[in-house]
Amino acid sequence: MATCFIILDGPKNMNGGYAWPAPVKNGSVGHRTAYVAIILFGIVSLMGDTVYEGARGLVPDYLYYLGATALVVGLVSGLGELLGYVVRLVSGEMADRTQAYWVFIFLGYGLIVAIPLLAFAWTWEVAVILVLLERLGKGLRAPSRDTVLSIVSKDVGPGKAFGIHELLDQVGAVLGPLLVAIIMFNSLNDYRLSFTFLLLPFLLLVVALAVTRNKVRVAPPPKEDRPQEEHQTLGRHFYTYTLAVVLNTVGLIPSALILFQASSLLQPEHMQWFVPLIYVIIQGVDGIVAPVAGYSYDKYGLKIMAVPFLLSIFPPLFVSAATGLEYLIIASVFFGLVLGMQESTYRAAVTKFAPIQSRGRAYGIFNTAYGIAFLVSGVSYGLFLDLKAPFALILLFVIVIQTSAVAVLSRTTSPSREIT
Repeated sequence: MATCFIILDGPKNMNGGYAWPAPVKNGSVGHRTAYVAIILFGIVSLMGDTVYEGARGLVPDYLYYLGATALVVGLVSGLGELLGYVVRLVSGEMADRTQAYWVFIFLGYGLIVAIPLLAFAWTWEVAVILVLLERLGKGLRAPSRDTVLSIVSKDVGPGKAFGIHELLDQVGAVLGPLLVAIIMFNSLNDYRLSFTFLLLPFLLLVVALAVTRNKVRVAPPPKEDRPQEEHQTLGRHFYTYTLAVVLNTVGLIPSALILFQASSLLQPEHMQWFVPLIYVIIQGVDGIVAPVAGYSYDKYGLKIMAVPFLLSIFPPLFVSAATGLEYLIIASVFFGLVLGMQESTYRAAVTKFAPIQSRGRAYGIFNTAYGIAFLVSGVSYGLFLDLKAPFALILLFVIVIQTSAVAVLSRTTSPSREIT
């Protein structure tokens, strides 16, 4: 069995380095150690989300302002997620092999600097490159961060760990677009000033990351403790579960297109500043739901995931039927409900099917499939909106996809023994 070491500000040896702590089997650490590590990573994510979620609340409107169509916005949204997730397949595998978690974490968070640079993107093509660069960064950092979180959550439960992390994450996700909305309002919709302002929370992110690196260290185990081969592999339960999530995601309209529709209504009224507030609604609901969903997953298991699958039916229907802003606000509330459950339970469930030796690879495979689903969803709904597809057609598409997702999820049963 693999041994992993989590060091929080541990004792130093005579050479000034960190001494080896007692081995902790199966990724198990103390409750206090686990919660401190989870909270520290949550603070880092809080600052990161203030930057890139603040921008994501404005980017669809910005692209619309620069002349992009719904298809372009949907394609960029899906392509960005796909890029981030495909990169996870490689970075997750490399994290498993090298255990150089902090190299990937630092590089990934560092690429968030692309967001303030949007202030200098005067064409939608340049803006797209910068948006994709930030998504590349997320692909580099996410598997290493998620692997560490899954290891330290052994004693508190993966649902609680990812739920708490998501709660702190969402503080930044709400704060970012809220600050951007305030700046847009007071500057009479000055996009350049709004993006430039995000340089400040980026610098705070760098400081928070340095503090976390100093406090939480994932040291490689001694050579004799490393597994010579993988005794547990990813089985059919993992792939069946992944397929269910893929179908669910294909049927859920991207948040970028909700904001795009809002832009088409608000820009003629010179109310672009309100678009990030719609994103605040999404992230606010997400933040409230995430910890509840995490605790529910720990208590009820995979069956709780049928709830977000079914709720995913509503956002695309309200967006496609939108004749006023109120429809998009309702769609945002439903999307926030789904997103909160996705962020805290979809990733947590992977730990049920993936042995710790292969968990980075499992997250890579899962997230790559997840990203492909985002791309299909973005292109599909982008075309629906540009072509003004009939409501009946969208209704049929959503019902077929989401009922199929629930059917596949129902075939995902617990493995004969829990993987740790």
